[in-house]
Amino acid sequence: MDGAAGPGEGPVHETLQTLSQRLRVQEEEMELVKAALAEALRLLRLHGPTTTLQGSGISAPTRNSSITVPPGLPPTCSPSLVSRGTQTEEELEIGPSSGSPGLSNGPPALQGGSEEPSGTQSEGGCSSSSGAGSPGPPGILRPVQPLQRSDTPRRNSSSSSSPSERPRQKLSRKAASSANLLLRSGSTESRGNKDPLSSPGGPGSRRSNYNLEGISVKMFLRGRPITMYIPSGIRSLEELPSGPPPETLSLDWVYGYRGRDSRSNLFVLRSGEVVYFIACVVVLYRPGGGPGGPGGGGQRHYRGHTDCVRCLAVHPDGVRVASGQTAGVDKDGKPLQPVVHIWDSETLLKLQEIGLGAFERGVGALAFSAADQGAFLCVVDDSNEHMLSVWDCSRGVKLAEIKSTNDSVLAVGFSPRDSSCIVTSGKSHVHFWNWSGGTGVPGNGLLARKQGVFGKYKKPKFIPCFVFLPDGDILTGDSEGNILTWGRSVSDSKTPGRGGAKETYTIVAQAHAHEGSIFALCLRRDGTVLSGGGRDRRLVQWGPGLVALQEAEIPEHFGAVRAIAEGLGSELLVGTTKNALLRGDLAQGFSPVIQGHTDELWGLCTHPSQNRFLTCGHDRQLCLWDGEGHALAWSMDLKETGLCADFHPSGAVVVVGLNTGRWLVLDTETREIVSDVTDGNEQLSVVRYSPDGLYLAIGSHDNMIYIYSVSSCGTKSSRFGRCMGHSSFITHLDWSKDGNFIMSNSGDYEILYWDVAGGCKLLRNRYESRDREWATYTCVLGFHVYGVWPDGSDGTDINSLCRSHNERVVAVADDFCKVHLFQYPCARAKAPSRMYSGHGSHVTSVRFTHDDSYLVSLGGKDASIFQWRVLGAGSSGPAPATPSRTPSLSPASSLDV
Repeated sequence: MDGAAGPGEGPVHETLQTLSQRLRVQEEEMELVKAALAEALRLLRLHGPTTTLQGSGISAPTRNSSITVPPGLPPTCSPSLVSRGTQTEEELEIGPSSGSPGLSNGPPALQGGSEEPSGTQSEGGCSSSSGAGSPGPPGILRPVQPLQRSDTPRRNSSSSSSPSERPRQKLSRKAASSANLLLRSGSTESRGNKDPLSSPGGPGSRRSNYNLEGISVKMFLRGRPITMYIPSGIRSLEELPSGPPPETLSLDWVYGYRGRDSRSNLFVLRSGEVVYFIACVVVLYRPGGGPGGPGGGGQRHYRGHTDCVRCLAVHPDGVRVASGQTAGVDKDGKPLQPVVHIWDSETLLKLQEIGLGAFERGVGALAFSAADQGAFLCVVDDSNEHMLSVWDCSRGVKLAEIKSTNDSVLAVGFSPRDSSCIVTSGKSHVHFWNWSGGTGVPGNGLLARKQGVFGKYKKPKFIPCFVFLPDGDILTGDSEGNILTWGRSVSDSKTPGRGGAKETYTIVAQAHAHEGSIFALCLRRDGTVLSGGGRDRRLVQWGPGLVALQEAEIPEHFGAVRAIAEGLGSELLVGTTKNALLRGDLAQGFSPVIQGHTDELWGLCTHPSQNRFLTCGHDRQLCLWDGEGHALAWSMDLKETGLCADFHPSGAVVVVGLNTGRWLVLDTETREIVSDVTDGNEQLSVVRYSPDGLYLAIGSHDNMIYIYSVSSCGTKSSRFGRCMGHSSFITHLDWSKDGNFIMSNSGDYEILYWDVAGGCKLLRNRYESRDREWATYTCVLGFHVYGVWPDGSDGTDINSLCRSHNERVVAVADDFCKVHLFQYPCARAKAPSRMYSGHGSHVTSVRFTHDDSYLVSLGGKDASIFQWRVLGAGSSGPAPATPSRTPSLSPASSLDV
C-alpha cells in the first residue's frame, strides 16, 4: 500500500467517503425522526378528551390550528404519518434540504422540520410500507394511502406551556421515541411482507418515512416500487381522463417488402394492383397516381393475420388471394397456430380460413389449381416432414395429406393442364406428385410421389423455383445457375422410381443462365421466360430452346432478384433480397417504388417542420423518408449499427447514435458528416437536442448522460458536462420546455432529474420536479404515463412511448407487436387504449410527425415501418389538465382496431 495509490483505489476511497457521509446523514435523520414521531404522538394525546388537558397547565389548542401545507398541495390534503419502510442504498443518495439541515429533501418542511413524503428517497428505488402502502404483485399500481387523522395543533403550540412542563414533555418524547423503535422491530407483516435481510437495500437500510396525502403514487415492476409525484394542479386522480382517446389511427402506408428471406411473395392482380407482404400485413400497391403522386402510387392493406405472413398465392380469377402465416405466441405466451386465409382483394374480406390446427410451425408454400378454375389449394407446412395437403377451397376441408420430405420445400404448384399433377422443389430434390381426389370426400384423396431423375447431370444443392411451359415441360432454376428442362419419359427396370412406375421425369435439356443461384422464374404472356439471378443480379429473357433474347442488371444496392411479376404491357415488377420493389422493363431499366430496411430497426426521429422521418438499425443503413410522397429521400451506409437519432430543431442537421459509443452529426441536405465524436465504448440508446437547440444529451449504456453545448446551426459542439448518478444504462430522456432540465429513465427503472444549466447536477429532491413541463415526453416511466403499463409487467413490455405535440394523446410501442393510443395524461391504473396490430415483431419505436397528422412505428426484427394517419384529433392545442371523463374501464375494454 506504500507509494502512489494503485489503479481503482481512488474511486474506492471516494465511495467509502460517500458511504460514510450517508451514514452520518442517516444517523442525524434518525434522531430527528424520533423527535418528530414523539412530538406527533404528544400532539395526538393533546388532541384527546379535554379532561386530559385540565389540570396539566397546558392550554387546549384552537380549532383553526393547523400544520403548514406545502405549496401546490390541495387544501383538502393534509399531512399524516405512515408506517416505516425499506430503502435501497441508492435511495440514501438524498442529501439534506437547505431549509432543514440533516433532513432528507421533500416538500417544504413543516414548522420545526420534517422529512420528505414517503417514497421521495428514490423513484426507482425499493421501499415498502405496511398497510395500504405495502407492495403488491409486479405491475400493480396504487396511490399511497395515508392514515386517517383529525386536525392537529401547530408544532409550536406547546410554547404556551410553562418552563416546568418542558422536562416532562422531553421525557414524553423520549418514551414515545423508544416505543417506536420497539415497534420498528415487529413482524415482517408490518413491513409489507418483506424480509429486511432480503431487501435490495440490505441490512440497516430501513428508515421512517413521511407521506403527504395526494402527493405521490407508486407502481411496482418486478416487485420494485417506483414512486411518482402528483403535479400540484391535480386535486384528485379521479378527475383525470379515464376512457380511450377520441383519436384513432388508420394505416396509411407500409414501407418495406419481405424479400430477404421469403419466396412466393410478389404477384399482380386482375385490377393491376401489385400484391406482396411484410410483417403481418398483405399490401395491395397500385403503381403510379394515388396519394403519392407519379411513381408513388397508393396502398391498401389486408390485416387479418395474427403473425408474420410467409407466402402468397393468387387465384386464377385474379381476385381471390391465399396467404399463409407462421406460428407465433400471444402476449401470454400461448401458441398461435399457423393458418391460411383466403380473402377477396376487392373488398379485403376474409372468405375462408384453411387448416387452423392442421399445420406446424408455419405455412411454407401455397398454390391454387388452375385447370379447374382454382377449386383446390395445395399447402406445404414447415414441420420436419413438410406435410403436403390438398384442400377444397369452397368448403375449407382437407382432401388429402402426405409426408413430403425431411428436406426443406421451397416451391409448390399445380400443373396448369392437369390438377392431378403437383410439383414441389427444394433442397436437392424435385418431386412430381399424382393426386387422386377421392371424389371430393374429405381425407380420401391419395398422393403418390415420383422423384425427378438427374441422371448424368449434377444434382444441385437447392432448386428454389420452377415454371410450367405451355407444352407441358417444366423448367427449374437451381443453385448452380442452371435452368433445367424436365420432361416425361418411359422408364426401364434400371430407372429409379416409386412402385415400378411406367414413366418418370428426367432432364431433357440444360442451360447455364446465371452466376450463382437462380431465385425466380416467370412465364410471360408472350411465351418467353424470365430468370432472375442471385449473385450476378441479372434479369434475362429466354426464348424457345432457352435462347437468351434480352437482359438487364439490377443495381447492387438493391440486392439480388428474389421474385418477378409481369405487369401491364411490357412493365415488370421485381422484388429483391434487400427488401426493395422495382418497376420498369428490360430496355429502360428499373427504379424503386417500394424500399425498406433489411434488419432489426431501433432508431427513429421525425423532422421538426416537415412530414419526414429518419430511421436506422442493424443493417447499418440510415434512411430519410418522405412521408408525403411515401418514398425514400436518401440513404447512406453508417458502417456501424445505428440505434437512435434526433433532428436539430432547425432541421438542418441530425445526430445519430451508434452501438460503439460513437455519434455522428450529418447535414440533412448534403449528407456530409460534420461531427464525429465518441463517448465511452458502449452503445448509445438515446440522443436528444434541447428544444432551443443549444444542448445535446447523449444517453449511453455506461450509465452516463453526456451533455454538449451546440452552435446555433448545430454543426459544432463541445463537451459541457456529464450527468452521473444512474445505476444502470440510460433508456430514455426528455428535456424541459425551458431547456434547463432533463428527466431520464434507466434499465433498473429509475426516474432521475438533472439541472443541466446549473452544471449537470442531480436533483435529489424529485418532488420539486413534479410541476415541471417537458418539451417532449418519451420517458416510459413517469406520473403522466404510468397508466400505460399492463398488469404483471416485467419492466420490458414497453419499448417506446411518445406524447403528441398537442399533448392530447400518447402512443406506446409494446413487446407484443402492438401499437397503443392512450389519452394524455395517462395517470390511472389499467387505462384503456385503442390497440392496433400489423407488426410481426416487437415494436421498437413510435413518433408523431411535427403536426401530429401521422404516427410512425418501427417493427423490430420484421424490419417494417408503418405510417399511421391520426384521425379525429379535433381542435389543435393542448388538452385541458383535468377534463371530466367517465369512470375507468377495465383492461378488457381495450379496443382492437
